[in-house]
Amino acid sequence: MKNTKRIISAVLAICLVALCFAGCGKKLDVAQTNTNTNPPAATSGGETTPVEQTDALTFAQGTVLRMATGYNSEKTGLFFDAETAGDGIVLADGVTYQAGDLKPTWVEVQNRLGMVFENKYQGNSAAKEFEYWKDRLSEVDMVSGTASTLTEYGEAGSIIDLAAYLDLMPNFKAYLEANPIVRLSITGNTTTGAIYFSPYFDGVNDIERMPLMRTDWVQKLLDGEGEFTAEKSGNLAAAVYEPYMPTSGKVTVDVVTLDGTGTETVTKDYDTAGNIVAKMNEAGKIDGVTAVNMLRTYIDEAYNGYYGTERSNLFVGQNAAWDADELVALLRCVVSNAQTLNGTDSVQGLFSREDDNNQRRVDMFRFAGILFGVRGLESRQDYLYVGSDGSLHDARIEEDAYLALERMNAMAQEGLISKAFLDSSSESTATYLENDLGFMHYDYNQTQTVYNATKLQEGEKYMAAMVPVARWYDGTNADGVYMRFTESWRSVKTDGWGLSVAGIGNDQDKLNACLKLIDYAYSPEGQILMSYGPDAFIKTNADGSYVTFNFNGTEMPVIADETYDELWEKASGNYTNYARMYLGSTLSFAKSQAFEYQCTHEVGREGAGYISTAIGLGTIKHVELALTENPWYTSVPTVLPTTTVENDMINSFTDLKTKFSSSKGDANSFVSIIASGYSEEGMGSAAEAVKTVSESMGGTQYLQLKEMAWERLTAYYESLNG
Repeated sequence: MKNTKRIISAVLAICLVALCFAGCGKKLDVAQTNTNTNPPAATSGGETTPVEQTDALTFAQGTVLRMATGYNSEKTGLFFDAETAGDGIVLADGVTYQAGDLKPTWVEVQNRLGMVFENKYQGNSAAKEFEYWKDRLSEVDMVSGTASTLTEYGEAGSIIDLAAYLDLMPNFKAYLEANPIVRLSITGNTTTGAIYFSPYFDGVNDIERMPLMRTDWVQKLLDGEGEFTAEKSGNLAAAVYEPYMPTSGKVTVDVVTLDGTGTETVTKDYDTAGNIVAKMNEAGKIDGVTAVNMLRTYIDEAYNGYYGTERSNLFVGQNAAWDADELVALLRCVVSNAQTLNGTDSVQGLFSREDDNNQRRVDMFRFAGILFGVRGLESRQDYLYVGSDGSLHDARIEEDAYLALERMNAMAQEGLISKAFLDSSSESTATYLENDLGFMHYDYNQTQTVYNATKLQEGEKYMAAMVPVARWYDGTNADGVYMRFTESWRSVKTDGWGLSVAGIGNDQDKLNACLKLIDYAYSPEGQILMSYGPDAFIKTNADGSYVTFNFNGTEMPVIADETYDELWEKASGNYTNYARMYLGSTLSFAKSQAFEYQCTHEVGREGAGYISTAIGLGTIKHVELALTENPWYTSVPTVLPTTTVENDMINSFTDLKTKFSSSKGDANSFVSIIASGYSEEGMGSAAEAVKTVSESMGGTQYLQLKEMAWERLTAYYESLNG
C-alpha cells in the first residue's frame, strides 16, 4: 500500500445539492423525435462508447421503459399490487388507484418527463430480482440489483456505463461533483471511471441503526432511594457470560452533559466497585431483586454517585456511559423481573424485529460489533473494513469477530436473547412491543419508535439509547481505546438500478429516457419528488409555493395534513412503508430524511436527538465518507472496482457468499453461532472458523482480490485530486 494513501486527509463533507423549490411539479418539455439512432456500444471490457447526440436526452413522447425495479416485495414496486390496492384505494391526492396502476410518484414522473413505464418487477430483493433477469436482460430496460452485481455485469458488458453520459446528465454530474466520495464509492473501473448503477441514498452522512430499549423499564428497576423490592421475581440463569470490560483499574469516558450543552469525563472505577458481571457470577444463584440491588450499588460506587438516584441515565440519559457488561447485568435484571415489568412470568431481553427473516436477524451480529469493538460487522460492503494500516480486512477471517459472537451466544444461553431468535418457529416477535414482551433491539429509529403511538400505553416508552462504550483498536494505542464508535453510517446503499445493454439495444429513445429519468431524480425538484411524492402530498402556501421547515440547515417541504393523517391510517405512522407502498417514493435515488423526520414520534426524536448531540460534540465517533488521515475511520465504498476476471474468481467462492448472506430467505453463519454456538461443520471454534473461511471458502483469496481493487481505487482518487 502506498504511503500516500495513509496520509490523505481530505475530509469531504457529504451534502445534498442545494434545493430549489420554485417550479416544482411543472411538466417539462420533451422533444417528440430524435433522429440519432446509434446504440450504446458496450465492449467486453466494460467500456461503453457514448452516442453522439444532436439534442441532449430528447426522446419520443410515450417511449416505453420496461422496469424490473422496486424494493424487496410486490408491495414496494412502481405499480400497485392487488393486496394493497384491493378493490380500489383512494389516496390523499383524491385519486382512486387500482391494482396494476402506477403509484402517484411514477404517474408524476410520466407527466413531467414523458416516458411510459411498463411493469416487469417480480417483487424480489435487489439481489434476487437481478438473479431472475440476468439471463433475460433483453426483456428489460432498467433492473434492480446489488451495487456489486451490477458493477460485475457492467464490466462484462451487460450493464451500461453511466459515466460515459455524465456530460448529458447535468444534475447527476453536479451531484457527484459536489460529493466526490460518492463518486469514488460507485466507480466500477478505475481505468475508465465507469459507473454501472444509479446510487441509492437512504439519507447520507448520518447514523443509521441504533440501540432501542424500553426506557421506562430501566427507570422502574434502577431509579429511586433505598433498595428495590418486588413481590415476585425469578432466579437468574446459571452464569455463562464472562466479563468483557476490566475487573480492576479505572476507565475514563467522555460523555455529553445531562443538559446536552457540553461534554465531561466520567470514570468507571473498577477498583472500588468491581466488575458487575464478575460480582454477579461470583454470587452464584441469585434472584431478580438481588440482581437489581447489586446493579444499583455498582452504579453508585463505580461512578462515585455521578448518576444519583436516576441511575437509569447510565443507559438512557444524554450522559449515558454504558458498556456491554453493564448491559448484560441490566438484561439479567430485566428477564428475572417480568412480574414487575409486564405482570407475566416471561419477558425477552434482546430480540430482532422479524425472527423468521434473515435480513433482520443479522442485526444481532451488527449489534455485537458495537458492543464488543469489532469492525466489519456492519460494513457497507460484505464484511470489509479499512484498518489503521490502510489495507482492507475481512471480519469473517478474524478471530475477534467470532469471540464477539461467542459472547452473544453466552448471553443466549442465559436467556438474555429472545426465544424467537433462538428458534423462530417458537413464537413471533410481531407483538413483543405491544404486549410488553420485549426489552431491546438494534434497528432504525423512526420505524420502531412509532410504536410509542400505535402499540404502547401511557407511561411506556421505547426509545433510542446511546451507543455503548467498547474497546476499539483504531491504531492510536496498542491497548485499544475505550470510546463510543459506530460503523452504522449512512452512505451509498448496497442496491441500485442499472440499464440493460441488451434491453435498450439500438433504441436511442429508450437510452435517452433512462438517462433522463436518472438525471431528473438528482435534480432539486426530482429529489423532492423521489422523497415526498407529488405536490398533492405536500403543504403549500396560497401562492402555490411549498410550506417549508429547517432541516439540518436546509429549508425542506412540510407534508400536507392529509398526507400525515393518511400515513397513520394506512401505515401506522411508518414513513418508509407508506412512501414505498402507497406513494412509490424512496424506492431508489436520493431519499431525504426530512419527510421521515416529520413522521418520527416525539420519543423517537428525543433519543435520536441525544445521539445526534453526542456525534456533534465528538463523544460518538464513526466511520467517515472520506479517505481519512487515520484510514481506520474511512468507510469502505459500497463498490470496489474488481475486474471481470477477478469477479469470476470471487463468484467461485460460493460458500463465502451463501453462508454469510444477509438476504431475507437465506442463512448466515454468524447468526447461527449466536443462536446455537459452533454447530456447523468446520467451525468448532474461533480459530477453526477462521481457518475454514480463509482456506476452504476462499476468504484469503477473496480479500486479496478486494485489496487489489482498493489499491487501484485509492490511486484513482489521488489522480483525480492532482
